[in-house]
Amino acid sequence: MSEKLIWFVWSLALIGVWLLVYVLYKNGRKRMLWASLYTMPFGLTEPIFVPEYWNPPSLFDLAQRTGFDIESLIFCFGIGGLGVVLYDFIFKVRHESMSVEEKHHSRHRFHLWTLLSPIILFPILYFAVSWNVIYTATLTMFVAALAALWCRPDLKGKIWVSGVIFTLFYLVYFLSLIAVSPGYVERVWTLTAISGIEILGIPVEELLFAFTFGMLWASYYEHLTWHKIKKAGA
Repeated sequence: MSEKLIWFVWSLALIGVWLLVYVLYKNGRKRMLWASLYTMPFGLTEPIFVPEYWNPPSLFDLAQRTGFDIESLIFCFGIGGLGVVLYDFIFKVRHESMSVEEKHHSRHRFHLWTLLSPIILFPILYFAVSWNVIYTATLTMFVAALAALWCRPDLKGKIWVSGVIFTLFYLVYFLSLIAVSPGYVERVWTLTAISGIEILGIPVEELLFAFTFGMLWASYYEHLTWHKIKKAGA
């Protein structure tokens, strides 16, 4: 396979998984679609990752010429929808609306701020510290997930378990890239700019990204829409 097609095909493979879950999880389709559409524009942040974090050959050489690429939009669309429903899909979660009394708990005075925390925190860290941007993004998501955990302690199980679930999913997904294109990580990731620690050939930064993304994104539906997980048998 041409080197320029690997990132494109890999991102399309993610859409294949997305479509499978979409077909099988009828109750989560609306959530998946909206989460994906909301997440997709984050692919436009690719210029701050290229080439500081990685430099993937892309369709029409867009990443190398502009920093932007089509594949990042596809990738973000895929992880957005999957990240928001994987826990619900696996555990057959049902939801119910929070009561008026629950909505007026003192913690919810900061409801909006906790939801906006990643958008607020990331630019502050990005301009304040000289870390590789992958660490800035990961720390932002972790802190935002902890803020969500503080505001919605009823979601603590979902938040932590979702981090693990998405990490395991992403590990398998990443191993498919290594299997199809041995040496791709060494050719594309800027390993000298990050820790150099790898797990099964995967940069540990990718798995930390997956864990914190899974933590944060899994809680957004309930947090944003004032829903809670319905207890089994209720």
